[in-house]
Amino acid sequence: MNDSNKPQNEAGSDDGKAELDGVPEHLLDQGDEEEQLDPIEDVLQNLRNDLDAAKQDVLYAQAETQNVRRRMEKDITDARNYASTGFARDILSVWDNLSRAVEAIPDSLREDDKMKGLVVGIEATQRELEKVFKQHGVERIAAMGLPLDPNQHQAMMEVPSADHEPGTIVQEMQAGWMIKDRLLRPAMVGVSKKPD
Repeated sequence: MNDSNKPQNEAGSDDGKAELDGVPEHLLDQGDEEEQLDPIEDVLQNLRNDLDAAKQDVLYAQAETQNVRRRMEKDITDARNYASTGFARDILSVWDNLSRAVEAIPDSLREDDKMKGLVVGIEATQRELEKVFKQHGVERIAAMGLPLDPNQHQAMMEVPSADHEPGTIVQEMQAGWMIKDRLLRPAMVGVSKKPD
């Protein structure tokens, strides 16, 4: 190391600095490549994280869209199946009145030639109404002789009976009806109990 070399090195480094004046600092070679790679790796990792988050958001959005589609399909199916619920519930009173009329006809009038046509007509109307109910998924609930089912039957009274198990339906005061798998109207029934 001689003193004559020293000023040349300093002068050379000064020339290099002067040459790089005006170049933005982030473009200058700092001489340490590891430090430069770390920010690049950080940026890449951030981009990967953003990409993963975006993929997750897309999956959630697709799942939500599928759920909305399923809900809409179920709503449409329910609307088709149960659109006539209000009308069916209202027309049940007509069926009740026809049933009462048929039950009220005494046997003597059923045999009378003058009344036979009227009786046959009322019975035919009742059968036709039941047929239309069935076409639209409205069906009568079975009750007599069955155990009480609180989902389909409404107990109105208890009847002492030694012939039936307690909780068995022994009397039907009003027929119950279902529309598809939903209760339209519960059957109003009398249920047996042990005699006192």
